[in-house]
Amino acid sequence: MSIAVALFTRDLRVHDNPVLVAAHRAADAVVPLFVVDETILRIPAVGPNRLRFLAAALAELDTELRSAGGHLVIRHGDVVDEVERVVARVHADIVHIAADVSRYSRDREAALRERLARHDCRLQVHTHSITAVAPSDLRPASGRDHFAVFTPYYRHWQQVPLRKPLAAPRTLVVPSVQSDRLPHFADRGEGSPHLAVGGETTGRKMLRRWLSGGIGHYGSADELTADATSRLSPYLHFGCLSVTEILPRIDTTTPGGEAFSRQLAWRDFHHQVLAARPDAAWNDYRPGPIRWRDDPHAAQAWRTGNTGFPIVDAAMRQLLAEGWMPGRARLITAGFLTKTLRLDWRLGAAHFLRWLVDADVANNQLNWQWMAGTGTDTRPNRVLNPLRQAARHDPAGDYVRHWLPELARLEGPTIHRPWRTSTPPEIYPAPITECPGM
Repeated sequence: MSIAVALFTRDLRVHDNPVLVAAHRAADAVVPLFVVDETILRIPAVGPNRLRFLAAALAELDTELRSAGGHLVIRHGDVVDEVERVVARVHADIVHIAADVSRYSRDREAALRERLARHDCRLQVHTHSITAVAPSDLRPASGRDHFAVFTPYYRHWQQVPLRKPLAAPRTLVVPSVQSDRLPHFADRGEGSPHLAVGGETTGRKMLRRWLSGGIGHYGSADELTADATSRLSPYLHFGCLSVTEILPRIDTTTPGGEAFSRQLAWRDFHHQVLAARPDAAWNDYRPGPIRWRDDPHAAQAWRTGNTGFPIVDAAMRQLLAEGWMPGRARLITAGFLTKTLRLDWRLGAAHFLRWLVDADVANNQLNWQWMAGTGTDTRPNRVLNPLRQAARHDPAGDYVRHWLPELARLEGPTIHRPWRTSTPPEIYPAPITECPGM
Protein backbone atom coordinates (compact mmCIF):
# COMPACT_ATOMS: atom_id res chain seq x y z
CA MET A 1 0.00 0.00 0.00
CA SER A 2 1.41 3.38 -1.03
CA ILE A 3 1.28 6.11 1.62
CA ALA A 4 1.68 9.87 1.26
CA VAL A 5 2.00 12.55 3.91
CA ALA A 6 0.06 15.80 3.52
CA LEU A 7 1.99 18.24 5.71
CA PHE A 8 -0.25 21.18 6.62
CA THR A 9 1.40 24.53 7.30
CA ARG A 10 -0.47 27.71 6.32
CA ASP A 11 -3.13 25.80 4.39
CA LEU A 12 -5.51 24.57 7.11
CA ARG A 13 -8.39 23.49 4.89
CA VAL A 14 -9.75 20.55 2.93
CA HIS A 15 -11.41 22.57 0.13
CA ASP A 16 -9.12 23.63 -2.70
CA ASN A 17 -6.01 22.33 -1.00
CA PRO A 18 -3.40 21.21 -3.58
CA VAL A 19 -1.33 19.49 -0.88
CA LEU A 20 -4.16 17.30 0.42
CA VAL A 21 -5.63 16.59 -3.00
CA ALA A 22 -2.27 15.59 -4.52
CA ALA A 23 -1.51 13.30 -1.58
CA HIS A 24 -4.96 11.72 -1.85
CA ARG A 25 -4.64 11.13 -5.59
CA ALA A 26 -1.11 9.76 -5.47
CA ALA A 27 -1.42 7.14 -2.73
CA ASP A 28 -3.70 4.52 -1.24
CA ALA A 29 -3.56 6.18 2.18
CA VAL A 30 -2.75 9.66 3.47
CA VAL A 31 -1.34 10.97 6.74
CA PRO A 32 -2.83 14.47 7.22
CA LEU A 33 -0.10 15.87 9.47
CA PHE A 34 0.38 19.10 11.38
CA VAL A 35 3.46 19.65 13.51
CA VAL A 36 3.19 22.16 16.34
CA ASP A 37 6.56 23.76 15.68
CA GLU A 38 8.37 24.28 18.97
CA THR A 39 10.87 26.60 17.25
CA ILE A 40 8.10 28.99 16.26
CA LEU A 41 6.48 28.76 19.69
CA ARG A 42 9.68 30.11 21.23
CA ILE A 43 9.51 33.31 19.16
CA PRO A 44 8.24 36.15 21.41
CA ALA A 45 6.29 37.74 18.54
CA VAL A 46 4.05 34.67 18.27
CA GLY A 47 1.46 35.83 20.76
CA PRO A 48 -1.60 34.11 22.23
CA ASN A 49 -4.01 35.59 19.66
CA ARG A 50 -2.56 33.70 16.72
CA LEU A 51 -2.15 30.56 18.83
CA ARG A 52 -5.78 30.65 19.93
CA PHE A 53 -6.87 31.06 16.33
CA LEU A 54 -4.54 28.26 15.27
CA ALA A 55 -6.04 25.92 17.86
CA ALA A 56 -9.56 26.63 16.62
CA ALA A 57 -8.49 26.22 12.99
CA LEU A 58 -6.88 22.85 13.71
CA ALA A 59 -10.02 21.68 15.52
CA GLU A 60 -12.22 22.60 12.54
CA LEU A 61 -9.74 21.01 10.13
CA ASP A 62 -9.87 17.80 12.14
CA THR A 63 -13.68 17.87 12.01
CA GLU A 64 -13.63 18.35 8.23
CA LEU A 65 -11.18 15.46 7.80
CA ARG A 66 -13.29 13.21 10.01
CA SER A 67 -16.32 13.89 7.81
CA ALA A 68 -14.33 12.19 5.03
CA GLY A 69 -13.34 9.25 7.25
CA GLY A 70 -9.92 10.60 8.22
CA HIS A 71 -8.48 12.68 11.04
CA LEU A 72 -5.68 15.14 11.67
CA VAL A 73 -2.42 13.74 13.04
CA ILE A 74 -0.79 16.13 15.50
CA ARG A 75 2.85 16.09 16.55
CA HIS A 76 4.85 18.50 18.73
CA GLY A 77 8.53 19.29 18.23
CA ASP A 78 10.91 20.09 15.40
CA VAL A 79 9.07 19.86 12.07
CA VAL A 80 11.83 18.02 10.22
CA ASP A 81 12.34 15.52 13.03
CA GLU A 82 8.63 14.79 13.42
CA VAL A 83 7.99 14.43 9.69
CA GLU A 84 10.93 12.04 9.44
CA ARG A 85 9.52 9.94 12.30
CA VAL A 86 6.11 9.72 10.63
CA VAL A 87 7.65 8.84 7.26
CA ALA A 88 9.78 6.08 8.84
CA ARG A 89 6.80 4.74 10.80
CA VAL A 90 4.40 4.41 7.84
CA HIS A 91 7.02 3.96 5.08
CA ALA A 92 5.69 6.94 3.15
CA ASP A 93 6.85 7.43 -0.43
CA ILE A 94 6.23 11.17 -0.65
CA VAL A 95 5.54 14.23 1.50
CA HIS A 96 3.47 17.09 0.07
CA ILE A 97 3.83 20.66 1.37
CA ALA A 98 2.72 24.15 0.27
CA ALA A 99 5.37 26.55 -0.98
CA ASP A 100 5.94 29.60 1.21
CA VAL A 101 8.22 32.62 0.94
CA SER A 102 9.73 33.37 4.34
CA ARG A 103 13.36 32.50 4.96
CA TYR A 104 12.30 30.11 7.73
CA SER A 105 9.90 28.20 5.49
CA ARG A 106 12.47 27.88 2.72
CA ASP A 107 15.11 26.65 5.15
CA ARG A 108 12.53 24.16 6.44
CA GLU A 109 11.86 22.96 2.91
CA ALA A 110 15.57 22.42 2.20
CA ALA A 111 16.05 20.53 5.49
CA LEU A 112 13.02 18.33 4.79
CA ARG A 113 14.25 17.48 1.32
CA GLU A 114 17.68 16.46 2.61
CA ARG A 115 16.32 14.43 5.54
CA LEU A 116 13.62 12.61 3.56
CA ALA A 117 16.13 11.56 0.91
CA ARG A 118 17.67 9.27 3.54
CA HIS A 119 14.41 7.33 3.52
CA ASP A 120 13.96 7.29 -0.27
CA CYS A 121 11.04 9.66 0.25
CA ARG A 122 10.40 12.60 -2.05
CA LEU A 123 9.26 16.10 -1.08
CA GLN A 124 6.69 17.63 -3.41
CA VAL A 125 6.27 21.40 -3.01
CA HIS A 126 3.03 22.94 -4.29
CA THR A 127 2.79 26.52 -5.51
CA HIS A 128 -0.57 28.31 -5.89
CA SER A 129 -1.69 27.14 -2.49
CA ILE A 130 -1.03 30.09 -0.18
CA THR A 131 -1.26 32.70 -2.96
CA ALA A 132 -3.32 32.77 -6.14
CA VAL A 133 -0.36 33.80 -8.29
CA ALA A 134 2.94 32.23 -7.28
CA PRO A 135 5.91 34.58 -6.84
CA SER A 136 7.66 32.95 -9.80
CA ASP A 137 4.68 33.43 -12.14
CA LEU A 138 5.34 37.12 -12.86
CA ARG A 139 8.55 38.87 -13.83
CA PRO A 140 8.95 42.46 -15.06
CA ALA A 141 10.23 43.04 -18.59
CA SER A 142 13.29 44.76 -17.10
CA GLY A 143 14.67 41.36 -16.15
CA ARG A 144 14.47 41.95 -12.40
CA ASP A 145 13.46 39.05 -10.23
CA HIS A 146 10.33 40.81 -8.90
CA PHE A 147 8.02 43.76 -9.35
CA ALA A 148 8.98 46.58 -6.99
CA VAL A 149 5.87 48.70 -7.75
CA PHE A 150 2.33 47.46 -7.22
CA THR A 151 0.48 49.09 -10.16
CA PRO A 152 2.36 47.33 -12.99
CA TYR A 153 2.30 44.12 -10.96
CA TYR A 154 -1.48 44.40 -10.62
CA ARG A 155 -1.95 44.89 -14.37
CA HIS A 156 -0.05 41.68 -15.06
CA TRP A 157 -1.62 39.85 -12.10
CA GLN A 158 -5.10 40.42 -13.55
CA GLN A 159 -4.09 38.60 -16.74
CA VAL A 160 -2.68 35.45 -15.13
CA PRO A 161 -4.92 32.39 -15.66
CA LEU A 162 -5.84 30.84 -12.33
CA ARG A 163 -5.86 27.12 -11.71
CA LYS A 164 -9.28 25.59 -11.18
CA PRO A 165 -10.37 25.18 -7.55
CA LEU A 166 -10.06 21.63 -6.25
CA ALA A 167 -12.86 19.69 -4.59
CA ALA A 168 -12.24 18.28 -1.13
CA PRO A 169 -11.55 14.52 -1.03
CA ARG A 170 -14.77 12.63 -0.33
CA THR A 171 -13.05 9.75 1.46
CA LEU A 172 -9.72 9.44 3.19
CA VAL A 173 -7.84 6.41 4.45
CA VAL A 174 -5.40 7.23 7.26
CA PRO A 175 -2.88 4.57 8.33
CA SER A 176 -2.31 3.83 11.99
CA VAL A 177 0.11 6.40 13.41
CA GLN A 178 0.50 7.95 16.85
CA SER A 179 -1.05 11.40 17.26
CA ASP A 180 -0.93 13.95 20.06
CA ARG A 181 -4.06 15.71 21.22
CA LEU A 182 -5.26 18.84 19.49
CA PRO A 183 -3.49 21.83 21.08
CA HIS A 184 -5.30 24.49 23.09
CA PHE A 185 -2.42 26.84 24.02
CA ALA A 186 -4.28 27.83 27.18
CA ASP A 187 -0.99 28.58 28.94
CA ARG A 188 0.42 30.97 26.35
CA GLY A 189 -0.48 34.22 28.08
CA GLU A 190 -3.24 36.77 27.91
CA GLY A 191 -4.60 37.70 24.52
CA SER A 192 -7.39 39.88 23.18
CA PRO A 193 -10.67 39.37 25.07
CA HIS A 194 -12.85 39.77 21.97
CA LEU A 195 -10.78 37.78 19.52
CA ALA A 196 -12.70 36.13 16.67
CA VAL A 197 -11.64 32.51 16.29
CA GLY A 198 -12.47 29.71 13.94
CA GLY A 199 -11.16 27.79 10.97
CA GLU A 200 -12.34 26.57 7.60
CA THR A 201 -15.97 25.95 8.58
CA THR A 202 -16.32 29.36 10.20
CA GLY A 203 -14.41 31.09 7.41
CA ARG A 204 -16.56 29.62 4.65
CA LYS A 205 -19.71 30.82 6.38
CA MET A 206 -18.25 34.31 6.72
CA LEU A 207 -17.18 34.28 3.07
CA ARG A 208 -20.69 33.40 1.90
CA ARG A 209 -22.16 36.26 3.92
CA TRP A 210 -19.52 38.66 2.63
CA LEU A 211 -20.01 37.79 -1.04
CA SER A 212 -23.79 37.95 -0.74
CA GLY A 213 -23.89 41.40 0.84
CA GLY A 214 -21.01 43.26 2.43
CA ILE A 215 -18.69 43.26 -0.56
CA GLY A 216 -21.09 45.53 -2.42
CA HIS A 217 -20.14 48.39 -0.10
CA TYR A 218 -16.44 47.61 0.09
CA GLY A 219 -14.25 50.57 -0.74
CA SER A 220 -17.17 53.02 -0.79
CA ALA A 221 -18.53 52.92 2.76
CA ASP A 222 -16.28 54.25 5.49
CA GLU A 223 -14.56 51.21 6.90
CA LEU A 224 -13.93 52.67 10.34
CA THR A 225 -17.43 53.83 11.30
CA ALA A 226 -19.34 51.20 9.30
CA ASP A 227 -16.93 48.31 9.91
CA ALA A 228 -17.24 47.67 6.17
CA THR A 229 -14.43 45.15 5.81
CA SER A 230 -14.64 41.40 5.25
CA ARG A 231 -12.70 40.37 8.38
CA LEU A 232 -11.52 37.38 6.33
CA SER A 233 -7.80 38.16 6.65
CA PRO A 234 -7.14 35.75 9.56
CA TYR A 235 -8.75 32.93 7.58
CA LEU A 236 -6.58 33.75 4.58
CA HIS A 237 -3.46 34.00 6.73
CA PHE A 238 -3.95 30.52 8.17
CA GLY A 239 -5.14 29.12 4.84
CA CYS A 240 -8.60 28.26 6.14
CA LEU A 241 -9.81 29.90 2.93
CA SER A 242 -8.23 29.64 -0.50
CA VAL A 243 -7.71 32.86 -2.42
CA THR A 244 -7.85 30.81 -5.63
CA GLU A 245 -11.35 29.68 -4.73
CA ILE A 246 -12.44 33.19 -3.71
CA LEU A 247 -11.32 35.14 -6.78
CA PRO A 248 -13.65 33.52 -9.38
CA ARG A 249 -16.59 34.27 -7.08
CA ILE A 250 -15.93 38.02 -7.04
CA ASP A 251 -17.77 40.28 -9.46
CA THR A 252 -14.93 42.60 -10.38
CA THR A 253 -17.22 44.73 -12.58
CA THR A 254 -18.58 46.29 -9.38
CA PRO A 255 -16.58 48.87 -7.42
CA GLY A 256 -16.68 46.76 -4.26
CA GLY A 257 -15.62 43.59 -6.08
CA GLU A 258 -12.76 45.32 -7.87
CA ALA A 259 -11.54 46.91 -4.63
CA PHE A 260 -11.62 43.59 -2.79
CA SER A 261 -9.83 41.78 -5.63
CA ARG A 262 -7.19 44.50 -5.59
CA GLN A 263 -6.54 43.86 -1.89
CA LEU A 264 -6.02 40.17 -2.63
CA ALA A 265 -3.55 41.20 -5.32
CA TRP A 266 -1.63 43.28 -2.75
CA ARG A 267 -1.30 40.10 -0.71
CA ASP A 268 0.28 38.25 -3.65
CA PHE A 269 2.45 41.28 -4.45
CA HIS A 270 3.97 41.31 -0.97
CA HIS A 271 4.67 37.58 -1.15
CA GLN A 272 6.60 37.98 -4.41
CA VAL A 273 8.61 40.86 -2.94
CA LEU A 274 9.55 38.83 0.12
CA ALA A 275 10.36 35.79 -2.02
CA ALA A 276 12.96 37.89 -3.83
CA ARG A 277 14.12 39.84 -0.78
CA PRO A 278 13.68 37.68 2.34
CA ASP A 279 15.88 40.10 4.29
CA ALA A 280 13.09 42.71 3.95
CA ALA A 281 11.36 40.98 6.85
CA TRP A 282 13.48 43.12 9.20
CA ASN A 283 15.84 45.16 7.02
CA ASP A 284 14.93 48.23 4.97
CA TYR A 285 13.91 47.32 1.44
CA ARG A 286 15.43 50.63 0.36
CA PRO A 287 16.87 53.61 2.26
CA GLY A 288 14.15 55.70 3.84
CA PRO A 289 13.72 59.47 4.31
CA ILE A 290 13.75 59.47 8.11
CA ARG A 291 16.44 59.12 10.70
CA TRP A 292 14.74 57.22 13.51
CA ARG A 293 14.88 58.59 17.02
CA ASP A 294 14.72 56.78 20.35
CA ASP A 295 11.72 57.60 22.56
CA PRO A 296 10.56 54.66 24.72
CA HIS A 297 7.83 56.79 26.35
CA ALA A 298 6.26 57.69 22.99
CA ALA A 299 6.52 54.11 21.78
CA GLN A 300 4.72 52.83 24.87
CA ALA A 301 2.03 55.50 24.59
CA TRP A 302 1.44 54.36 21.01
CA ARG A 303 1.28 50.67 21.97
CA THR A 304 -1.27 51.26 24.72
CA GLY A 305 -3.44 53.79 22.89
CA ASN A 306 -2.51 56.82 24.99
CA THR A 307 -0.97 59.21 22.46
CA GLY A 308 -3.59 61.92 22.95
CA PHE A 309 -4.72 61.58 19.31
CA PRO A 310 -8.12 59.86 19.53
CA ILE A 311 -8.18 58.29 16.05
CA VAL A 312 -4.80 56.66 16.72
CA ASP A 313 -5.66 55.57 20.25
CA ALA A 314 -9.04 54.13 19.23
CA ALA A 315 -7.36 51.93 16.62
CA MET A 316 -4.66 50.77 19.00
CA ARG A 317 -7.22 49.87 21.65
CA GLN A 318 -9.26 47.95 19.10
CA LEU A 319 -6.08 46.00 18.31
CA LEU A 320 -5.63 45.07 21.97
CA ALA A 321 -9.30 44.16 22.39
CA GLU A 322 -9.90 42.21 19.17
CA GLY A 323 -6.49 41.27 17.82
CA TRP A 324 -7.57 42.98 14.62
CA MET A 325 -8.19 46.41 13.10
CA PRO A 326 -9.38 47.68 9.70
CA GLY A 327 -6.84 48.37 7.00
CA ARG A 328 -7.37 52.13 7.22
CA ALA A 329 -6.70 52.04 10.96
CA ARG A 330 -3.46 50.15 10.31
CA LEU A 331 -2.31 52.84 7.88
CA ILE A 332 -3.18 55.64 10.29
CA THR A 333 -1.41 54.09 13.27
CA ALA A 334 1.64 53.02 11.25
CA GLY A 335 1.93 56.44 9.66
CA PHE A 336 1.66 58.12 13.05
CA LEU A 337 4.44 56.00 14.56
CA THR A 338 6.86 56.39 11.66
CA LYS A 339 6.12 59.79 10.12
CA THR A 340 4.75 61.78 13.07
CA LEU A 341 6.68 60.26 15.99
CA ARG A 342 9.61 59.28 13.72
CA LEU A 343 10.07 55.94 15.45
CA ASP A 344 11.51 52.88 13.74
CA TRP A 345 8.95 50.85 11.79
CA ARG A 346 10.36 47.66 13.33
CA LEU A 347 8.93 48.68 16.72
CA GLY A 348 5.46 48.85 15.22
CA ALA A 349 5.86 45.71 13.13
CA ALA A 350 6.84 43.71 16.21
CA HIS A 351 3.81 44.99 18.15
CA PHE A 352 1.48 44.12 15.29
CA LEU A 353 3.01 40.65 15.01
CA ARG A 354 2.36 40.18 18.72
CA TRP A 355 -1.32 41.17 18.59
CA LEU A 356 -2.71 40.88 15.06
CA VAL A 357 -4.28 37.48 14.51
CA ASP A 358 -3.73 37.81 10.75
CA ALA A 359 -0.12 39.06 10.89
CA ASP A 360 2.31 37.29 8.60
CA VAL A 361 5.83 38.22 7.66
CA ALA A 362 5.07 39.24 4.06
CA ASN A 363 2.04 41.47 4.53
CA ASN A 364 2.77 42.87 7.97
CA GLN A 365 6.41 43.77 7.43
CA LEU A 366 6.07 45.09 3.90
CA ASN A 367 2.99 47.17 4.72
CA TRP A 368 4.99 48.70 7.56
CA GLN A 369 7.86 49.45 5.22
CA TRP A 370 5.43 50.99 2.73
CA MET A 371 4.21 53.44 5.37
CA ALA A 372 7.71 54.11 6.71
CA GLY A 373 9.02 55.10 3.28
CA THR A 374 11.56 52.27 3.27
CA GLY A 375 9.47 49.89 1.17
CA THR A 376 7.76 49.85 -2.22
CA ASP A 377 5.80 53.12 -1.95
CA THR A 378 6.73 55.39 -4.86
CA ARG A 379 6.09 58.37 -2.55
CA PRO A 380 8.33 57.58 0.43
CA ASN A 381 7.66 61.00 2.02
CA ARG A 382 3.92 60.35 2.19
CA VAL A 383 2.42 61.56 5.50
CA LEU A 384 -1.04 60.66 6.79
CA ASN A 385 -2.08 63.52 9.04
CA PRO A 386 -4.10 61.83 11.83
CA LEU A 387 -6.51 64.77 12.15
CA ARG A 388 -7.28 64.83 8.44
CA GLN A 389 -7.65 61.05 8.45
CA ALA A 390 -10.08 61.34 11.36
CA ALA A 391 -12.18 63.96 9.57
CA ARG A 392 -12.28 61.86 6.42
CA HIS A 393 -12.82 58.39 7.84
CA ASP A 394 -14.63 59.04 11.12
CA PRO A 395 -16.37 62.37 10.50
CA ALA A 396 -18.97 62.01 13.27
CA GLY A 397 -16.51 60.45 15.71
CA ASP A 398 -18.47 57.21 16.12
CA TYR A 399 -15.42 54.97 15.76
CA VAL A 400 -13.49 56.91 18.40
CA ARG A 401 -16.56 57.11 20.63
CA HIS A 402 -16.84 53.31 20.61
CA TRP A 403 -13.23 52.58 21.54
CA LEU A 404 -12.58 55.58 23.80
CA PRO A 405 -15.62 55.66 26.10
CA GLU A 406 -13.93 58.28 28.29
CA LEU A 407 -14.51 60.73 25.43
CA ALA A 408 -18.07 59.65 24.64
CA ARG A 409 -19.52 62.86 26.07
CA LEU A 410 -17.87 64.91 23.31
CA GLU A 411 -20.25 65.41 20.43
CA GLY A 412 -19.55 65.12 16.73
CA PRO A 413 -16.09 65.89 15.35
CA THR A 414 -15.16 67.67 18.57
CA ILE A 415 -14.07 64.28 19.85
CA HIS A 416 -11.03 64.34 17.55
CA ARG A 417 -9.57 67.40 19.34
CA PRO A 418 -10.24 66.83 23.03
CA TRP A 419 -7.43 69.26 23.94
CA ARG A 420 -9.77 72.06 22.81
CA THR A 421 -12.35 70.98 25.38
CA SER A 422 -12.33 70.83 29.14
CA THR A 423 -11.20 67.18 29.18
CA PRO A 424 -8.69 66.86 32.04
CA PRO A 425 -5.47 64.87 31.46
CA GLU A 426 -6.44 62.33 34.12
CA ILE A 427 -9.41 61.41 31.90
CA TYR A 428 -7.56 61.47 28.57
CA PRO A 429 -3.91 62.36 27.98
CA ALA A 430 -2.68 65.47 26.23
CA PRO A 431 -1.09 64.95 22.78
CA ILE A 432 2.45 63.60 23.02
CA THR A 433 3.52 65.61 19.98
CA GLU A 434 2.35 68.41 17.73
CA CYS A 435 0.59 67.90 14.43
CA PRO A 436 -0.56 70.30 11.66
CA GLY A 437 -4.19 71.31 12.17
CA MET A 438 -4.18 71.18 15.95
